[in-house]
Amino acid sequence: MYEKKPILYEKGGILVNTKYRIGFFAAVFISITLLGIGYQVSYRYVSAKQQEQEALEKDRQSEDILTAKSDADTNEGFYLCELHGYVAVFLNDKTTLYQLTNISLTSLPGEVQGEIQEGKYIETEKELYAFLENYSS
Repeated sequence: MYEKKPILYEKGGILVNTKYRIGFFAAVFISITLLGIGYQVSYRYVSAKQQEQEALEKDRQSEDILTAKSDADTNEGFYLCELHGYVAVFLNDKTTLYQLTNISLTSLPGEVQGEIQEGKYIETEKELYAFLENYSS
């Protein structure tokens, strides 16, 4: 009977079986594929974490704005003061800026300019916006 022997190739003095060559290339292909998949998974993970951090930062910034607004609601009372030639609205503590307006101090009547330079007190938010609407252009 005829016995089937594997085909052997001599390469650099080493006999190589074709089955082993195919297995070797398959292992290399699978390894490269797994490395590519691992890279994609880690890239997507890092990208999702970065987007999550950006969203948290935006939330923190909006919370800061809301905190200033809520402070204004609870601390009723505002001061109108001059800041760099414009009318600025400060909270009751006179240090927390509530709003910077585009109303130039020089565009106001002299009496109102004096009140604002001294720090004009306005009791409610409704009165504040009425004043700002009255003197804005």
